[in-house]
Amino acid sequence: MKENIFDLLVERGYVAQVTHEDEVRDYLSKKGATFYIGFDPTADSLHAGHLLQLMVMKHMQDAGIVPIALMGGGTGYIGDPSGRTDMRSVMSPETIEHNVKCFEKQMNRILDISEGKIIFANNADWLVPMNYIEFIREVGPHFTVNRMLSADCYKQRLDSGLTFLEFNYMMLQAYDFLTLFRTYGCCLQAGGDDQWSNIIAGAELIRRKDREPAYGMTFQLLTTASGEKMGKTARGALWLDEDKCSVYDFYQYWRNVEDEVVTRSMRLLTMLPLEEIAEYDKLTGSDINIAKERLALEVTSIVHGREKAEQASQAARSVFGAGGDDTSMPTETISREDLGSTFIDLLAKYGLMSSKSEARRLIGQGGFYVGNENVRELFATLDEDAFTDGELIIRLGKKRHIKLVIE
Repeated sequence: MKENIFDLLVERGYVAQVTHEDEVRDYLSKKGATFYIGFDPTADSLHAGHLLQLMVMKHMQDAGIVPIALMGGGTGYIGDPSGRTDMRSVMSPETIEHNVKCFEKQMNRILDISEGKIIFANNADWLVPMNYIEFIREVGPHFTVNRMLSADCYKQRLDSGLTFLEFNYMMLQAYDFLTLFRTYGCCLQAGGDDQWSNIIAGAELIRRKDREPAYGMTFQLLTTASGEKMGKTARGALWLDEDKCSVYDFYQYWRNVEDEVVTRSMRLLTMLPLEEIAEYDKLTGSDINIAKERLALEVTSIVHGREKAEQASQAARSVFGAGGDDTSMPTETISREDLGSTFIDLLAKYGLMSSKSEARRLIGQGGFYVGNENVRELFATLDEDAFTDGELIIRLGKKRHIKLVIE
């Protein structure tokens, strides 16, 4: 008997909460059933947190379920207050449209976009032209202010200031669910666990308005061993766009995750069979590096393709003295005029560190290397004789390697 996809999601560790477990399991046993996940286009790239949700969509597709990727072209005008201590910056329509296109392009690399396998929708299609009076008359009576203020996404903002603009967000997201239910027969909304309040609101709206069953499910957040969100790098979020985070840096992030989260990350972010992952669970000591290399290769392959993932793996081996090709390593081209400048000035000039004070702190704490040599002299300079065939590898901290090339 084929395993129900809901049980597989539970077994791999995705599911955090679900409104009606038995009903959701039954719903997901029907081939062609739909569910949706929303993506608000707050940046021009998806990041590691989104990747977990894309993997759920990928597993669902394999089980014959049709995911709806809902782009928040309309809700993006407001911004989701969930998990925020301040209001998001208001974006222009042009920026929102550009970001939506970037999201769709990245999803096309990870998900099966052939006919009948996925639905792309954009809530701008129904929210932007909507008459506010009509909306508030249809949706407003089903929401009480007291109930809304008890939601986690609003409670944490009451002291710092919750604007009425953001207060509308829950009702708009609930209306999205109602619209997708009426349009596609979608009975299930899914998302990160910080979306629980918004998801429940949508399911309840469908039950009250159309007297039909609707369900919600949330996923575990991608966290470190200490419970902090994974995906933060020296340059910010771990982006899926290689122009914002190089393939090498992306690979290295997963190659260097904490030992405690390696196999959990395998279950959540790869398609490796659970039986194989169980074998990696048995590794101890330095052997865990074998699992880390496999994790990095598989996750990078899903996001950037196998060829680029293998190039990044080769580059990592080159850096650590095991041979290999370093062509995919992040490269910074510097001007010949920069020769003789201090490393502090260079690191800040090319954005390799956020500021001169950060560069000074890195060097002073012994975290800067030129080749294999640790440089602790604050006013050390970059000289041409440090280069070999016009190239020089520097290291920032324990894990970040950059190849400098003279223009």
